[in-house]
Amino acid sequence: MIDVAIMIEGQNGLNWPRWQRLARAVEDLGFVGLYRSDHYTNARPPDKDSLELWTSLTWLADNTERIEFGPLVTPFSFREPTMTARTALAVDDLAGGRLTLGLGAGWQEREHEKFGHDLLDLEGRFRRFEEGLQVVRALLQSDDPVSFDGEFYELRDAVLLPRPQREGGPPILVGGNGWNRTMPLAAQYADEWNGIFLTPADFAERSNHLDELLEEQGRQPDAVRRSLMIGTEFGRTTDEVETQVEKRTGGRLTAEELRERGLIVGTGADFRAALQAYEEAGCQRVMLQWLDLDDLNRLEALARAIFS
Repeated sequence: MIDVAIMIEGQNGLNWPRWQRLARAVEDLGFVGLYRSDHYTNARPPDKDSLELWTSLTWLADNTERIEFGPLVTPFSFREPTMTARTALAVDDLAGGRLTLGLGAGWQEREHEKFGHDLLDLEGRFRRFEEGLQVVRALLQSDDPVSFDGEFYELRDAVLLPRPQREGGPPILVGGNGWNRTMPLAAQYADEWNGIFLTPADFAERSNHLDELLEEQGRQPDAVRRSLMIGTEFGRTTDEVETQVEKRTGGRLTAEELRERGLIVGTGADFRAALQAYEEAGCQRVMLQWLDLDDLNRLEALARAIFS
């Protein structure tokens, strides 16, 4: 069966009590992993609690035993790559090799303006992203000192010690659907590509495109794991599904229209059918976006519906 994990939006009210409850629930309920976004705040007001990413993942590494985890994704626009690599290496070692290092270019203008970080224009953002990927990979994978001369970053005989317990350090994930920018970077630098809000047909199309890009790089198709972060609206009954859809869209969209936009919507039977469709499309892991950080009863019902 396809791997099923949970993904939460850390800027939507995450604090220590919620994080600790969610982490224990995800581990106890049988999900394979727990992933979270990395933002200072929301894209639109009002601001809510937003527990800092790496502090929360360090706690998770030392207070869970089984689940895999990581950022979806941590951006170089406010995370310097050498410290990101150093922190990720330490957290992965603490967790016994359960971290996946999701890396991104950054996108949310509001948080960069509020906290004084330079997001850059789109072209500059992706040039910086590629350099950051090169720096992180080199520091994690090379036992020899690394030197690097780039537009944004410079290293002189840099080496991270101690070396990672896991050879090569935590796997690198690149997330995004971009045909011409993001996916070529995933093919060149990533160990995992993560699509976002795709239908099974769209996922299959992009997975096939990734195969072609990997061939151009001289890499095998199985060198990069295929995963998907997808929105969800789960209900124990059809009436509850309708209530969740109404709450999410304010009555502007139907359940079917949400499915067409790349969400899984429905009861347990609908979720099982959708997961099978994504597996047939070549997806190996699905991260189900769970927006209600306090609704653990419905999360438990979802786990029973999927795994029983």
